[in-house]
Amino acid sequence: MFKNNLTKSKEILKKYWGFNEFRRLQEEIIDSTIYGHNTLAILPTGGGKSICFQIPGIALSGITIVISPLIALMEDQVKNLNSKGINASLLASSMSYREIDITLDNARFGDTKFLYTSPERLKSELFIERFKQMKIGLIVIDEAHCISEWGHDFRPAYREIAKLKIHHPNTPIIAVTASATQRVKDDIIKQLELKNVNYFEGSLERTNISHKVVAAQNKLNQITELVKLNEHHCIIIYCQTRKSVKRVVTHLRALKINAGFYHGGLVHEDRKYMLEHWMKDDIKVIVATNAFGMGIDKPDVRFVLHYEIPNNIEAYYQEAGRAGRDGKESQAIAYWEQKDLDLMQEQLLKKYPGLDRVKHIYNAVCNFLSIATGSGNQESYNFDIKKFHQSFEIPVAETYYSLKILQLNGTINFTENGFHPTRLKIAIGNTALYNFQVGHDNIANLVTLLTRSYPGVFDRFISIDEFEFSKRLKISKTELTKKLKFLEQYGVIDINYQSFLPKITLLIERLSESNLTIGPDVYANRKKVEEDKLISVVNYIKANKCRSQQISNYFDSEADLCGKCDVCKSNDDSNHSYDELLEIIPTILPLTLSEISNKLTINQDLAQRVLRELILDQRVVYSEQKFKLND
Repeated sequence: MFKNNLTKSKEILKKYWGFNEFRRLQEEIIDSTIYGHNTLAILPTGGGKSICFQIPGIALSGITIVISPLIALMEDQVKNLNSKGINASLLASSMSYREIDITLDNARFGDTKFLYTSPERLKSELFIERFKQMKIGLIVIDEAHCISEWGHDFRPAYREIAKLKIHHPNTPIIAVTASATQRVKDDIIKQLELKNVNYFEGSLERTNISHKVVAAQNKLNQITELVKLNEHHCIIIYCQTRKSVKRVVTHLRALKINAGFYHGGLVHEDRKYMLEHWMKDDIKVIVATNAFGMGIDKPDVRFVLHYEIPNNIEAYYQEAGRAGRDGKESQAIAYWEQKDLDLMQEQLLKKYPGLDRVKHIYNAVCNFLSIATGSGNQESYNFDIKKFHQSFEIPVAETYYSLKILQLNGTINFTENGFHPTRLKIAIGNTALYNFQVGHDNIANLVTLLTRSYPGVFDRFISIDEFEFSKRLKISKTELTKKLKFLEQYGVIDINYQSFLPKITLLIERLSESNLTIGPDVYANRKKVEEDKLISVVNYIKANKCRSQQISNYFDSEADLCGKCDVCKSNDDSNHSYDELLEIIPTILPLTLSEISNKLTINQDLAQRVLRELILDQRVVYSEQKFKLND
């Protein structure tokens, strides 16, 4: 059977993706999975990880369960698979119990080929009971680094995955991620209890990307100058907050630069507009938070600029890796000021409110949502964090970080993405629907549009784009809502209306404040991991060592000097090593930066890096526009 399936792999690739050949390592990973081996694959951003489990999922009989922490990415993959005629469904925290029930029944009795779910959903009795009865061909763990408390996105619920093997012990598992240190790789294999695992790892080196770190006096002005010189190229400018996105894009637009923007708080229509115009090259420059990029494979990004640097190397590597996926020369440039590093340290402290405070906020949130002690298990609630702040006078940021800790603790699931589209299912049979349609002309066009656009709407909940539906029916959005409510009132459809609020799902019944326990792996241990990761980022910024080599070494991999990053170039241009300059420069002061550069025949970037270290060591000061010895 497996041999026959293996011959089909390239046919599947050609049929559904239109490619004749696999990328490096893809075929080996697919072969391993189809042969029934447990597989761990580390493929860098842009390496085509999803194909490595989607092709085996199509080739093997039974359902493929895909476990992922990223709702937006799951939605994107489900949409893409369905557009190819491959039946895929998603279990999301925003879904009602009835939606989940129907989706699981369809997976058990219907023709569902891929079922995507968050790790938190694995703990529910409803999922476990249906999972036992399903014919499972493959279990996929996407973003597998989340299983390790040493990873940058630790999700304790991932540790429930190994328990699934009890019900389907012979089903192969494939775990995939973009990057992982050796400690994380070992932890993935241990926590998933992978026996006789086949291991594949692509090279971390992206030889067409040159890395540069800029200590800027004015980051915004320096980024603007680069963008002006390269407006004809595709550029991503990453920020860490929505506030920074607004600041940067407003500045660029004021200078007549056609810049788009993207972050998790945009309404669906705006996100869709920005993404479509970016992919079509109508917008060349996009300013975004890390919400932009997952699942977006635009090959011709020439520059990835960081207005603000992430607080861990993993995130920086993934974001920088979105440059140059077509193999052409590209640049990743990170800008920083000392106040950025100070702010990162402050934010890390804010991310961990006191444990008693976290418990108090949990209690307040449950009261706000009117959840009684002992109830609420597996129930979802819209959460208006601004109204909560007004009612309880608890700072929004403190509430947010407490909810993230409670999510890590397995107490709740907190869905930040504020937009959930309207989802519906036709609740009556074809004949009854036809009879109803004949007697109600006012909704006939809507019913026809639903049944023709979504043949599966009788069997499962489907998401609808209300803006698109209104346009096609030539009615207002308000009128469309009236028609949908009419159909709901008469029991023709089951529907969950769109929401722009975050959602909280209780993963266990509400506990009293005194009975809530928070484990060290999601608080004290996690805090220490994040502190260590921040130290690694600071070292990356300040160390006088090849940037690519630093990244590879962080992931316990070896690499040669890249020869093209700012450190390699400045060292090549100098007759003195960095350590030599630390001793030489103090002996020739006082001088200006340009005078130092000219006197020693070194470029100003290298001179600035050395001077920065001398100032931090308090050996040198800057006054009256000159660098002087600190007497």
